[in-house]
Amino acid sequence: MILLKEVTKVYEIGDNRVFALNDVNLEVETGGFLAIVGPSGSGKSTLLYTIGGLLTPTKGDVVINGVSIYRLTSKERAKFRRENVGFIFQTFELIPYLTALENVMLPLFLAGVSSDEQQRRARDVLDKVGLAKKAFHKAIELSVGEQQRVAVARGIVNNPAILLADEPTGSLDQKTGSEIMQILRELHEIDRLTIIIVTHNLRLAKLTDRIVEIIDGRVILDRYLNEGGRMFEI
Repeated sequence: MILLKEVTKVYEIGDNRVFALNDVNLEVETGGFLAIVGPSGSGKSTLLYTIGGLLTPTKGDVVINGVSIYRLTSKERAKFRRENVGFIFQTFELIPYLTALENVMLPLFLAGVSSDEQQRRARDVLDKVGLAKKAFHKAIELSVGEQQRVAVARGIVNNPAILLADEPTGSLDQKTGSEIMQILRELHEIDRLTIIIVTHNLRLAKLTDRIVEIIDGRVILDRYLNEGGRMFEI
């Protein structure tokens, strides 16, 4: 499904070169549920956005379903993302004056889906995350946990093969964070979504099937948590 080959991301800051990613090699199988962990500034979010086609690496290759996404034009890559990848952000990125339903419909509107189909699919995913009764509440009227559920619904409304979540529980209390992780687990198990999350919370990371630890832009540990799984230390 996802293959990273010697991916490096370098930022030039004055006369200094900062390696956000340093020769990262990673393979994520179809239907995987993976947590990327590491300290602040380790490169974990950079890695996630590079996988998602949002951050062009300085060198290396990112291949998704056989497509080398950074060999596409920016327009082609945007279309590829829209059709294959869903995103969940820590800060939700909801439009406060739109309803939950309208926020979820937005990616479908941008994709040119008909109005009736937008509503049908948005209602379906809001029901899936337990927010069917809050569909017509404005985002600003919802609790923080409910807003994150809307963000999850928006991330899956395009039926992506891959869901990428950057600190999806970072703004939530422990109970609500665990509820969001349970929703992600169900999406993984029932819909067979390939899910990659970035988190600083090792307790929540252990609810996935695999943990990749990154420090100073390098993968230092790759461990499967499921019974009989594999472990790679680099």
